[in-house]
Amino acid sequence: MATFFLLIIYLAFISLGIPDSLLGVAWPVMQPEIGAPFESAGLLSMVIAGGTIVSSLLSGSVIRKLGTGKLTLVSCLMTAGALLGFSLAPSLLWLIALAIPLGLGGGAVDAGLNHYVAAHYKAHHMSWLHCFWGVGATLGPIIMSAHIAGDQSWRSGYMTVALIQFGLVVLLFVTLPLWKRVAALHHSAGEQVPAESGSDGEQGRREPANDGRHPLRMKGAKVTMLAFLFYCGAESTVGLWGASFLVGARHLSAETAATWISLYYGGITLGRFIAGFVTLTVSNRALILIGQLFALAGGLIVLFPLPGALTLTGFMLIGLGLAPIYPCLLHETPARFGKDQSAKLMGYQMAVAYTGTTVLPPLFGVIASGTSVAWFPAVVILFILSMLFGSESVNRAMKARQAGIGA
Repeated sequence: MATFFLLIIYLAFISLGIPDSLLGVAWPVMQPEIGAPFESAGLLSMVIAGGTIVSSLLSGSVIRKLGTGKLTLVSCLMTAGALLGFSLAPSLLWLIALAIPLGLGGGAVDAGLNHYVAAHYKAHHMSWLHCFWGVGATLGPIIMSAHIAGDQSWRSGYMTVALIQFGLVVLLFVTLPLWKRVAALHHSAGEQVPAESGSDGEQGRREPANDGRHPLRMKGAKVTMLAFLFYCGAESTVGLWGASFLVGARHLSAETAATWISLYYGGITLGRFIAGFVTLTVSNRALILIGQLFALAGGLIVLFPLPGALTLTGFMLIGLGLAPIYPCLLHETPARFGKDQSAKLMGYQMAVAYTGTTVLPPLFGVIASGTSVAWFPAVVILFILSMLFGSESVNRAMKARQAGIGA
């Protein structure tokens, strides 16, 4: 039963990923049809991410009232309804209004399931959870590109995704009693997650003591937010504007660009699947650094006007590199700052991550509308370097704190 329950959680994360990648690949054909300014995709992304921030911050109290199962069901119903509305929306104003429930629904599922898995499962389960988000994010552009190529209709693409979401809502409703049963099993087992020899890094690391300070005053807590901010900024900027860059700067067709972005998300999916096995022997910190270097290499490849196959390789390398970073950063939180502080810090980290999704892609949209979309790879590289600086700074802070404890 516990294994089947985990599959339900993974399916919920597929539903979380599918809508995240739709707007960027559909925008080159949506924008002229609805007569919206080019940078309006950034506005829509901001509204969606803003709703996600609000619902993630409120998710703790909502979970206590409804439980994770009911919250997931209601949230998926909200996203399904919003996606159906997208397929019928006659103007940008309607899309903006529908972006609110789309963001609210996605944020509640994300925060609730991330906290549950980080608290009760091992590092490889966290990587595979986000791998299934990648499955959804990969399916989104594939579905949309098929509809754009077939009947030139982004609306039918959104309609298809909405129907998939409603199917998941039915499954969640049927399996709703399972959430309480599995929760009872966790409670009877003491909700303990056995340690992994290599996944969390060094077993000898001493857990920080809870000295009563606000979690953000702990050494390294603030600078780790920088890594979350620019990780989500990089990931969502590639997803939102990658297709527009390929169409506007590299002169590809909209359906080809959509396919290439699906392969970017495919790189994230494949990378997280592999990372689930690698975390058994390699520390979270090492995987984060390796991933950042891969993403940086991919960004440099996209920066130069190389043949199409190499540009596609660059997008896939960015996805492959980004793959382990977010789940490893989340799973590293209890080890870095202690279990007593991790619940609060998890919420703060995710709020900052969503802020990166809210602010940074629209910021590039403004830059591109005033200059050129060709600046896309340079901005992505800047975000990756900023993320690298943040994660390495917190590693130095952790080493300094451990040296102080050892002394």
